[in-house]
Amino acid sequence: MLIDVYSDLVCPWCYIGIHRLARALAERPRLRPQRQWHPFLLNADLPRTGIDRALYLAIRFGSRDRARQVLAVVEETARRDGLPLNFTRITRTPNTLDAHRLVMLAQTAGQGERLVEALFSAYFVDGLDIGDRDLLTVLAAGAGIDPDLARRTLESDGEPDLEQFRTEALLHQLDMHAVPCFIFDKRFVLAGAQEPVAFLPLLDLAADEAGIAA
Repeated sequence: MLIDVYSDLVCPWCYIGIHRLARALAERPRLRPQRQWHPFLLNADLPRTGIDRALYLAIRFGSRDRARQVLAVVEETARRDGLPLNFTRITRTPNTLDAHRLVMLAQTAGQGERLVEALFSAYFVDGLDIGDRDLLTVLAAGAGIDPDLARRTLESDGEPDLEQFRTEALLHQLDMHAVPCFIFDKRFVLAGAQEPVAFLPLLDLAADEAGIAA
């Protein structure tokens, strides 16, 4: 079974939704899905170095009070799900272009999921700047990627693959109405940070279509 996952690495609902998918898959232990990660750039226009977190929140939500209200809902949801989430540690909102590029590189080595988990943890748990290329190189190495290859990928700004990546990310944004978005075997779609139980019918349907005993 193939599960295409569209998300951004600084989206807290993506962080929550991906863990809810994992909980649903734990209910179907016989399934061995392949997860394919796709970029969705929530803040594609940010400078490469990102911006101050407080300024970003004020711009995005209109005021700091409104931002606090929204983030409180996210924090409570994560707490109920047993997920660590430390918004107070985050001081910058990064541009995630480079992080997504490394995820795509990691996928070619079968380490995409491992790097995605590391990136979410670095940002939401440790409050680290996942737009920083030195940090990204360290995280990639921890996920089993050659650090020299990771660094060369990050520094290849002028190569065609970067423009192709931007185009792919833009096309996904035009087609998606909410992230995270999960597509099962290219046929069945579920968008948003749904509860684990919402995944089960689609997992079963995709498994049935593929002749897999769930």
